[in-house]
Amino acid sequence: MLSTPPASKTAATPVAGGDDIEATSRTRRRWIGIGVVLLIVALQSLTELLAGHERPRVLLRLAVTAVQMPLLMLALSQSFEWAKRHRMGSIATLLAGAAIAGILGGLFAVAVWELGYVFPALRMKAGPFSPPAVRAAAFGFLFGQFNFGIWALAFVYPFAVEDARVRALEAERLTSAADLARLRAHLEPHFLLNTLNAIAGLVTDEPREARRLLAALGDLLRDATRDGDEMQPVEDEVAWLRRYAAILEARYGGAIVFKWNVDPRASKVLLPRLLLQPLVENAVKHGALARGEGGEVALLVDLDDSAHVLRCTIEDNGPGIPDAPARSGAFGLDAVRRRLSLKDERASLTISSTSRGTRAIVAWPMEVGA
Repeated sequence: MLSTPPASKTAATPVAGGDDIEATSRTRRRWIGIGVVLLIVALQSLTELLAGHERPRVLLRLAVTAVQMPLLMLALSQSFEWAKRHRMGSIATLLAGAAIAGILGGLFAVAVWELGYVFPALRMKAGPFSPPAVRAAAFGFLFGQFNFGIWALAFVYPFAVEDARVRALEAERLTSAADLARLRAHLEPHFLLNTLNAIAGLVTDEPREARRLLAALGDLLRDATRDGDEMQPVEDEVAWLRRYAAILEARYGGAIVFKWNVDPRASKVLLPRLLLQPLVENAVKHGALARGEGGEVALLVDLDDSAHVLRCTIEDNGPGIPDAPARSGAFGLDAVRRRLSLKDERASLTISSTSRGTRAIVAWPMEVGA
């Protein structure tokens, strides 16, 4: 293991993630609707009772509300679903809902007014406006707008918030997939060409070693390009890095040496695929190889049981990170930070550097696979 360089330059990257969110189910919306109707019925009951109205009048008005509200909520919900299917804008959708609520509220109020001839308890008190049906329609329109506001708060706002979060999560997933694809494209062309050149130099003098490296290269590229789960166990990630390191050691003719210290208890902890490869590549390219000879790269994987965290540490004995503009490896570091941020808000990447080497530490909340 390399000596531990004191951290003179440190960049800790706490990251924020997103939760896995599913679209609001129809069952959930149905229960919300029932809750809204019951709330309005309860509020109207309380209002009628506090006003000192007789119990038969209260019960009759509640029966009317119990019929009116589900019909209004159903009409508004159906109009909202129709607007979504036809990709109407938000303002147009809300205006259409307000119009539907007002019209239905007015029509229902007129119908209730007419029923007042049969059930006097439903009849509104006389007022300055005439004819009475117009006054009832105006009251119904306003009451419809009130109900529309409640419906919008109960249905549209939560749906809009959740839909925005789902869209953001999908965008993050696409970004993560694009990062992984770019990482593969970044890895394969120049690495493949240089490795094949190194193998070609061994074909005549060391054919067995050439065959071993060709097999390792084939396994490496197969694993890097395969489709499948974004997550993989630490043991698979380390096995991939060992093949990668074997090719690098052969390619650079002993200029670098890899050291490994992996806690067996960490073997089943899941990590994002190829998460550590950019860190190892940076340690080789900008650290160990910068020494000219005697370069070392060490990988330490251990568990912090008290914090329930997996720590992956990549160290090199190079000259450290210079105070200069971002180098070519910046994409790899940015990709690691971004992928961590998309996966778990508790994850972090910390980089520390001195003139005696650079250390990168990935702290990852443990998720043990089957």
